[in-house]
This record gives sequence, structure tokens and C-alpha cells, in this order.
Amino acid sequence: MDNDDRNRDRNKNKSSDFSIGHMLMRVLISSIVIAVAAFFTPGFSIDGIGSLLLAAVVIGVVDYLIQKFTGLEASPFGRGISGFLVAAIILYGTKFIVPGFHISMWGAIIGALVIGIIDAILPGRQDAI
Repeated sequence: MDNDDRNRDRNKNKSSDFSIGHMLMRVLISSIVIAVAAFFTPGFSIDGIGSLLLAAVVIGVVDYLIQKFTGLEASPFGRGISGFLVAAIILYGTKFIVPGFHISMWGAIIGALVIGIIDAILPGRQDAI
């Protein structure tokens, strides 16, 4: 086995590893992005930190499931109009699951746009939505 094969195997194992620290960091970053989007978006509000953290977890899980089953990336700028619409639908649907998460239909559309802009500014792949 040469060096390239070992590197490929190591990278494959890294991508399949599950890390609690990595998941907590993703939830924290998603929470910050959602909070900023709620601050700048009319028709989008969150009652408290508990609702914010729960919303970040719910959005992350729903995004993961949609991506696994359909292959659509729910990033507003990740897949063009389909990603933008999926992100808006995820935001709007979260209000039915998370108490204290209030968003109107227009708020979801504008919020998906704000989250997309934040994702484009942040370096690397952050998966906010």
C-alpha cells in the first residue's frame, strides 16, 4: 500500500467519524447564524436561548434528512433556487416544531436570503441551514 492509498483511507475514515465536539460546534455556529438572521429579518423572532438552540438542532436534523433522502442541499446559495426554497421551507416548518420560534412566510423567505448571505461570507462550509 503506497502513501496515496493510506491518505485516501485516512480521509475516508475522517469523514465517517462522529464527533460530539464537531456537532456542538455546528449547533453553536448555526445558532449564531439563526440569531443574526432573526435580528435582521422582519417577521422573524425567537423568544429565548433555549428556543434558539432547539431551532438550530431541528434545522440541522431536517437539513441532514432532506440532504440524505433527496440529495438537495438546503443552502440558499448552495443549489440555486431549489436550495433557497428548501431553506425557506425548513425555516417556516421549524415554527411548528419549536415553541418560541416565530416566523412568517415572508420572514422565512427573507431569512433564507440573510442566512445565504451569511453562509457566503463565512469561510468554509458551515451548514447553518
